[in-house]
Amino acid sequence: MKELKHLNKYFKKYWQKLLIGLFITIIARILQLVMPSYVKKSIAVIEDFMASNITESAARGLLLEFILIIVGAALLSGVFTFLMRQTLINVSRYIEYDLKNEVFDHYQLLSLNFYKRNRTGDLMNRISEDVSQVRMYAGPALMYGINTLTLFACIIPIMFMTAPTLAAYTLIPLPILSVLIYKISKIIHQRSTVVQQYLSTLSTFTQEVFSGVSVIKAYALEPQINSDLTDLAIEGKNKSMALAKVNAWFFPLMILLIGVSNIFVIYIGGKQYLRGEIESYGVIAEFIIYVNMLTWPVAIIGWLTSIVQRAEASQKRINEFLQESPDIKNSGTIDTPIKGKIEFKNVSFTYEDTEITALNNISFTINAGETVAILGKTGSGKSTILDLVARLYDVTSGEILIDNVPIKDFDIDHLRQAIGAVPQDAFLFSDSIKSNIKFGDKNATEKEVIQAAKNAAVHNNIKGFTKEYETVLGERGITLSGGQKQRVSIARALLKDPEIYLFDDCLSAVDTETEEEILNNLKKASHLKTTLIVSHRVSSAKNASKVLVLDEGKLLQEGTHEQLNGKEGYYKELYATQLFEKEN
Repeated sequence: MKELKHLNKYFKKYWQKLLIGLFITIIARILQLVMPSYVKKSIAVIEDFMASNITESAARGLLLEFILIIVGAALLSGVFTFLMRQTLINVSRYIEYDLKNEVFDHYQLLSLNFYKRNRTGDLMNRISEDVSQVRMYAGPALMYGINTLTLFACIIPIMFMTAPTLAAYTLIPLPILSVLIYKISKIIHQRSTVVQQYLSTLSTFTQEVFSGVSVIKAYALEPQINSDLTDLAIEGKNKSMALAKVNAWFFPLMILLIGVSNIFVIYIGGKQYLRGEIESYGVIAEFIIYVNMLTWPVAIIGWLTSIVQRAEASQKRINEFLQESPDIKNSGTIDTPIKGKIEFKNVSFTYEDTEITALNNISFTINAGETVAILGKTGSGKSTILDLVARLYDVTSGEILIDNVPIKDFDIDHLRQAIGAVPQDAFLFSDSIKSNIKFGDKNATEKEVIQAAKNAAVHNNIKGFTKEYETVLGERGITLSGGQKQRVSIARALLKDPEIYLFDDCLSAVDTETEEEILNNLKKASHLKTTLIVSHRVSSAKNASKVLVLDEGKLLQEGTHEQLNGKEGYYKELYATQLFEKEN
């Protein structure tokens, strides 16, 4: 139960509703206890009438009175039971809501390394399936647990006060039941954990298949994927069946032990009545009702145990992620306006997951308002520079300064608000094109959205769609071509109008003519803004204030287009190669 202690803060938050639910539960169960005692009284009236101790009219009057009391108590018990469910089940929904928000908020705090280590399907399963299992503990398990304890607390003392010996025999099966539950619960806990882990594997597999369906179709891999899914399904069936077989023992055992209790009531109670040790055979009827009232609560103990075990297994998986701390600590407090000067001082960076050194002792300065092109071979560290400026990672050694202030001293949200980033792999949400562009500025007017699209050279493409800017995109923007997705991402960044632009090879999917148009528009739109453009094309660097050439994580060359093209080196060779390709 130690994993479920995490929920105590939510129980404290809703303690008033829980207390009201407890109070309502007690009232509902007390009203439920009216029936057995009045059934006994009704039988006693019949006995008195048969013995001629009361008249027929008196007996009829008493029986009618008792029936009305039983019916009235049953109706009131039903009303309070409804209120009990409304109160306690609602609390579980509040807790589910809070827990999902807590998990999602924590997901957003975690660094990129976390998402490299964990699969999307597993993340989704923990915030959906696992949280749902925990909700069953916070709702139904709590409600039926309180209900069971209340019934036990009310019925058992009454049984012992009415007929101690008969009560003792009647309750003999309960300790046996407790031992069986304890043993079976341990197995349930183990198998529940295995099932939940399998569900994460299944979610991950299906999510990757749906995301990569175009590749699967292109390579005609449907039979192989079906075979893999079949294997997963068989494995899942076996794990679920193993759990179901253990769960299947509960209810038969409960019913068997309750049946034994009924036999004890009839046999022992009958002998006591014949010996005159109990006043009326109405006591036997009363005890049979008590036993049957305890049937569901006792039977449900197994179900509750199963729920608690599943919830603990799920909460343990949730806690594993909640206990993850972000690599990027937002300890900075500076939130003064950012102008855009960027300085790298002997910066080195090694990726934790691959141990690849992407940057090795890099130093350079970019003044506010400058446009800098970063070129180099694949894997030379170009994108890493942009990630470090946005503080998606922290440097392994060295220091980065923004406006002469260490980057870690800035409030991270304030820093990123001053940055407009266009990643290499353009990501669009399954929403309208307008909403995707307005992601850069939720308060932007339609005119501003259109102007941003024009600057990104995508306005004419959008106008070609039937619903134009209201066109809803497929998942990850699949409705658009690669070049269109890149340009919508650029429009999003331009609309934000930040102090620092980070363009990570975001023109790779467009032709050179469109690239030239976009670059000219960017030059106007990003005037006096610090702009870093990562590219494989020299054309992106021709009009830049400065060019940085990287190779294997080191700064190979630095200067203007004219300076670098005037001396031997990687830049001049690249320019000559691309110029030759363009002419031919």
